[in-house]
Amino acid sequence: MAPGIVALKRSGLGLGPWDVLHDGLARHTGVDLGTIGILVGIPIVVLWWPLRERPGIGTIANLVLIGTFIHLLLPHTHQAHGPVVRVALMIGGIAAFAVGQGMYIAAGLGAGPRDGLMTGLHRRLGWSIRLARTSIELTALVIGLTLGGSFGVGTFAFALGIGPMVQVTLRWFGFPLRGVPELGQDAAAALGLSGE
Repeated sequence: MAPGIVALKRSGLGLGPWDVLHDGLARHTGVDLGTIGILVGIPIVVLWWPLRERPGIGTIANLVLIGTFIHLLLPHTHQAHGPVVRVALMIGGIAAFAVGQGMYIAAGLGAGPRDGLMTGLHRRLGWSIRLARTSIELTALVIGLTLGGSFGVGTFAFALGIGPMVQVTLRWFGFPLRGVPELGQDAAAALGLSGE
């Protein structure tokens, strides 16, 4: 997921909503983006309690490693130039994030701080993954914008696209989706999910 976040950042087309929030906080504190991501994640886990989500080793790994890898990767990458490369980085970044999220959540070792909100809303309130994730992303975006975080077309593509994409990748990796009907054969074939 960290390479996806870095790709979005280097596309120059806008950060994901949570990173707009982190960027806004970084502007006010002078602390770098990766470190802010770690620090923001800690109190978010407290919001899990009413949703009865339980942290696991994956929660700790997500909390520490994503921010750490962003912190390590950013100095070794450069801003993209040219519209084709920038759009490719934006699309590739969102896709890498969605696949990474599907993989680690489906492993069942604990969701990341922000992802536990999504799975908690899904399990406790019956919200679809796409609705839960989109609602969370839009909330983070509004807060981030008020703090002056940087945004662009990629921010809105992420905010509106990541929920449906994560719902698909969670199914790919076997995460049990509550109240989400199985895909028909035609839809499964169109998404590359059929066994053929």
